[in-house]
Amino acid sequence: MSDRVVVAMSGGVDSSVAAALVAREGREAIGVTMHLAGSTSRCCSLEDADDARQVARNLGMRFFVANYKDRFRSEVMESFADEYLAGRTPIPCVMCNSRFKFEYLLDRAGAFGAEEVASGHYARTRIDPETGLWQLLKAVDTEKDQTYFLFELRQDQLCRVQFPLGEMTKPQVRDLARDLGLTTSDKPESQEICFVPDGDYAAAVERIRPDRLPGSGEIVDQAGRVRGRHRGIHRFTVGQRRGLKISDSRPLYVSRIDAGRNRVVVGGVESLQSSTVEVDRVNWISGNVPESPLRAVVRVRYRHEGAPARVEPTDRDRVRIYFDNPVRAVAPGQAAVFYQGESVLGGGWIRGSVG
Repeated sequence: MSDRVVVAMSGGVDSSVAAALVAREGREAIGVTMHLAGSTSRCCSLEDADDARQVARNLGMRFFVANYKDRFRSEVMESFADEYLAGRTPIPCVMCNSRFKFEYLLDRAGAFGAEEVASGHYARTRIDPETGLWQLLKAVDTEKDQTYFLFELRQDQLCRVQFPLGEMTKPQVRDLARDLGLTTSDKPESQEICFVPDGDYAAAVERIRPDRLPGSGEIVDQAGRVRGRHRGIHRFTVGQRRGLKISDSRPLYVSRIDAGRNRVVVGGVESLQSSTVEVDRVNWISGNVPESPLRAVVRVRYRHEGAPARVEPTDRDRVRIYFDNPVRAVAPGQAAVFYQGESVLGGGWIRGSVG
């Protein structure tokens, strides 16, 4: 094993402490900030690179900035906009993690003579003593756990990835950063998608794909009756209530987005309930597709606590999920991630509800 580790440094407190912990082990930590989204970003910008560089200097580390801005725009930002324009609700953070924080950074690590990459994600890994396979586990700090965004990691990647913060809580990370005198110790966290710092997703779509906007269309109810007009389907997602501007005796929510007809479909709260969901592009952490249906707790969005379900593989990269009780606001484009206890079994992308 090489004593050299490349640390993904975003310029925040988490990756700063991760770098410090790698260095504390006596291994050579090389800091790399991936310049991704540009000056409008609150993450991985040149300003963040300056913060990461200062931390690296304090820790006596070599430090580099890798420019992935053009690739990030084409692979993450444009995909984000295209998903909204197709009537889906994307999660760009999954692709950013899978492609940039791990796949591309692991490739780059070789140029530094390093075999491993460390990051400030709140997650854990271990080898299953029974199978000898790597497992992805929830972080000790369940409020900060980020395994939902990491379900696409493979065995060949997990064996080369370190998560030094997996056993720590966020307050412990802050305290250690202060003890070490790191300049990022009290730096605020970004709560939004990095290239949408103001939280206005619709404006971001319009900025990224100004030539592909579908224009206004109809808002219809479950029976197909026209109830109003919208200014673009990219302004809506399943479960949304605000912005409909429709009078009704009961609350109405977006239950479906029909991109083909440029329509937003609305209904009562009962229209948001899903018992069966189809998922494709599934990644199994073990690398092996289960031979029979299995029981799991399935999360259908990041802040979803998870719901018990039967997960039935229908193909190598597809499953059908049968929830014990209906789940509210399952949105196509989001991820469904399968857990057994603290272990992540895998996950995939929600195609839609079938009942």
